[in-house]
Amino acid sequence: MVHTALNALLDALSWLAGLAVPLAITLGALLLALLLVGLLDRERFRAGLNWAGSRLPGLGHWVLVALAVGAGALVTQVTRRAVDVRLGAQLNARYANAADPAGGQTVQSAPRVSLLTTRTYSRSLVLPADVYARLNLNGGWETLLPYFGNPPGLTVQDLREGFTRRGRNLIYTRDVTLQTEEPLGLDTTRARADLRFVDPAGGRGTYYNATFTADYAFTNPRKEAAPVRFVFPLPYGSGTLSGFRLTVNGQSYRASDLREGSVWEGVVPAGQTVRVNVTYRHQGSRGWSYNLSDRREPLRNLDLTVTADRPAKFERYSLYPTSITRSAFGGVQTLRWQLQDVITAQNVAVVFAQGSVREMLAKVGLMEPLALLVATLLASVWALLRHLPLPPLRLAGAVLGLAVGFALGGVLTAYLPPVLAVPLGSLVGLVFGVLALGRAYLPPLIVAALIPLAFLAVGHSGLLLTLLAAVTLLVGLRAWGRPRRTA
Repeated sequence: MVHTALNALLDALSWLAGLAVPLAITLGALLLALLLVGLLDRERFRAGLNWAGSRLPGLGHWVLVALAVGAGALVTQVTRRAVDVRLGAQLNARYANAADPAGGQTVQSAPRVSLLTTRTYSRSLVLPADVYARLNLNGGWETLLPYFGNPPGLTVQDLREGFTRRGRNLIYTRDVTLQTEEPLGLDTTRARADLRFVDPAGGRGTYYNATFTADYAFTNPRKEAAPVRFVFPLPYGSGTLSGFRLTVNGQSYRASDLREGSVWEGVVPAGQTVRVNVTYRHQGSRGWSYNLSDRREPLRNLDLTVTADRPAKFERYSLYPTSITRSAFGGVQTLRWQLQDVITAQNVAVVFAQGSVREMLAKVGLMEPLALLVATLLASVWALLRHLPLPPLRLAGAVLGLAVGFALGGVLTAYLPPVLAVPLGSLVGLVFGVLALGRAYLPPLIVAALIPLAFLAVGHSGLLLTLLAAVTLLVGLRAWGRPRRTA
């Protein structure tokens, strides 16, 4: 990062050096114009020089303030570019020194329940005597079996075939026992997904830690005991699952205890209700879905709840929640789908309004030079409203202190999550500013330090900036409305 920052600094200095020639030409033209004015009107020229000489020291101090703002803007932009290059290198690197998120956009499908039945199909084929004589098998009838093929599919439970003699004819007989599935709908579905987002240090990408828990119930409608198959599709795009448990009527199964990791089969007595609980944990990012349309089965009673601590949006043409509970300013959001006696071709698909860490830090870096300029202007207005002294050198020191704090926040993103690193840098800059100007200038400095932090709340930056501007205006009007103190 240091090497990148030095390169960015050299590029900025080269850009400033490129402005030196136009600036020199402009200053030369102004000097020539002043000389011409002096030749035409010497008295006014001398009076103007005397006026400028008397005010030049004070103006020079304010020039230092302008230079401090420019230097601070240069420092923050160099830091922003260095952070952006570091994040870009991490995203494109083949190797990493820390773990990446172990999942992407997760898609969990609804389970399937089926009643298992077996049926036997018999087929026979008669080979006339002349055909048998032409084959000249000499009694080796079994050599013909491969030519009759095998029944397709994985549902074959039993296969019996062979040849018998009936008079002069040869008869081939095949008995195939197949297992068939009769779909059985779920009585109730109560599922909950809890998503907690994480912004890892170093900007490796935002992800969420998810906990999924679901309770399902189904009933054997037959008047006799029947074998039942419960298939819980493992989520797609979820990376590594941990803590997977499937509990049937109080008996817990691990993935290694089930066929294909998530298929349960058992004999259910007539009219008995089976209750299944499924739970697991995983990591994901960007979105979460629950597919209901894989099989157009009626939903008798569905209650699905998704909680997340990030603002949520919904995929086009997906099922919209029946109720939404929000917390202010990016708190926990609860989404709930309650459906009864419906048949749907739609899915639950939730996506989250979040930009990448790289994009978020780029916006923070772009706002930091503006925050330095706002600090200068607000401090000047605050001094005017409160009748406070404002030494230019101290103001320049406060601006540079803020710039150092902002730069520190960018550097700390390599070691801490951005939601901690950027506020810590702003706090350090605020402390430097107060040390330079004094506690009397704490309000304008706080406003300047908070401006970049608004972009850490993804999706709420405009609202936070508007509220900050409104509060600043109210404080200014209150200070302006106070009567002036008289000696």
